[in-house]
Amino acid sequence: MATATKKFKHVWLYVIAGVASLGGLLSGFDTGVISGALLFINDTWPLTTLEQGWIVSSALVGAVLGAASNGVLADVYGRKKVIIATGIIFAIGSILCGFAPSAFWLITGRMILGLAIGMVNFVIPLYLSELSPQKVRGMLVSLYQLAITAGILFSYLINRIFANTDYNWRWMLGAGLIPAMILLIGISFLGDTPRWLISKKRENEAKAIFQKIEPEADADKHIAEIKSTLTPKKQTKKSKQVFESWMLTPVLVGVGVMFMQICTGINNIIYYTATIFKAAGFTDTIGALYATIGVGVVNFVMTFVAIFYTDKIGRKPLLYVGLTGMTISLFALGGSFYLTEFLGDNLKWVAVASIITFIACFAFSLGPIGWIVISEIMPLKIRGTAMSIATMANFGFNFIVALTFPTLLEVIGEAYTFWIFGFIGIISLFFTYYFLPETKGRSLEQIELNWKNHVPARRF
Repeated sequence: MATATKKFKHVWLYVIAGVASLGGLLSGFDTGVISGALLFINDTWPLTTLEQGWIVSSALVGAVLGAASNGVLADVYGRKKVIIATGIIFAIGSILCGFAPSAFWLITGRMILGLAIGMVNFVIPLYLSELSPQKVRGMLVSLYQLAITAGILFSYLINRIFANTDYNWRWMLGAGLIPAMILLIGISFLGDTPRWLISKKRENEAKAIFQKIEPEADADKHIAEIKSTLTPKKQTKKSKQVFESWMLTPVLVGVGVMFMQICTGINNIIYYTATIFKAAGFTDTIGALYATIGVGVVNFVMTFVAIFYTDKIGRKPLLYVGLTGMTISLFALGGSFYLTEFLGDNLKWVAVASIITFIACFAFSLGPIGWIVISEIMPLKIRGTAMSIATMANFGFNFIVALTFPTLLEVIGEAYTFWIFGFIGIISLFFTYYFLPETKGRSLEQIELNWKNHVPARRF
């Protein structure tokens, strides 16, 4: 009977992770849906390449603002309340985008959605990381990336479903209201993280949650470990300062991880998949949308590799393999556009193969592992603020790359644009080797102690 109860309580941990990961589904949906919607928005309001860039990247302006404010809010009010706020904001943004009377209001709606995206991309990995036992922490945080890929695939399916209807792009953008309401209802029944509760001296609540999610563990020992990272041994004026110089290193590493994740070009391929396929030779809009669905399926399926193996073989081995594959596929994609005359009608199939390879490699490496790592390496005292900085950097890089992408295609062409991303992939491999610690099998408190003792990242 006791064994059955424990199994049930472990199921409860996965229920918590599943509900929380709905925020990732919303983030993925609002990231991917613009790919197909943009083809039809152009029919409603003829847009320049710069205006197209603004409609896509306006969400990223809001995301930077959401990430910037989110760290303080999560530390003060808790992770759960911030997740509830993101659900409300997602709902408002979806309604405004669906009913936008002009391009200006569409951009405004996208900015509001971006605010929620910036908040959720920070708070959900943080929430899952702080709730998860260390043996399955990588897997559970990977569920967030799986939810993002599910959201992207869902958006591509929605794009195809509504492609031939009246008000097609309005239905596409407004469909995000449904998962927003599910997230709001689900998260209302969940608790906050034990680590945040302990930081607010609510130890009894923290103990109850520990016993719920990890019944076989010693809750009092967990609480003592967490308290030791919060309370300095000597309360001098210097020790009372929240930020210490050694904390700068993990923050900079987190920003570097976000640079790798974005500046290798993933979101441009997600945002502009249909546009890229049309440039590669898919003259039929519906054909381009079907090709994007194939990309979405690969993205979703390959994320399971990270879920099953990130806690078994580690974060860095997956990154090495994924980054290598991404870099090769980017150079191949650029080469296919460079050899357009030679390839002829085969160009579109080379482009499809290159993009699918890129997406597959990203899905089991930088996609989930980027969020796993930044949720693990930040010191507890500044975890909310530090992850907020890293997330803000993510969307700042994203904004720059997404805004300039259509113009780069127009000015220097597809080949050189994708080769730039490929060169960044090479730089990312070196960064991973020299500056990124392996966090597999280490508690958050052990990781923090390594930073504090100035252990080089390669020797974690």
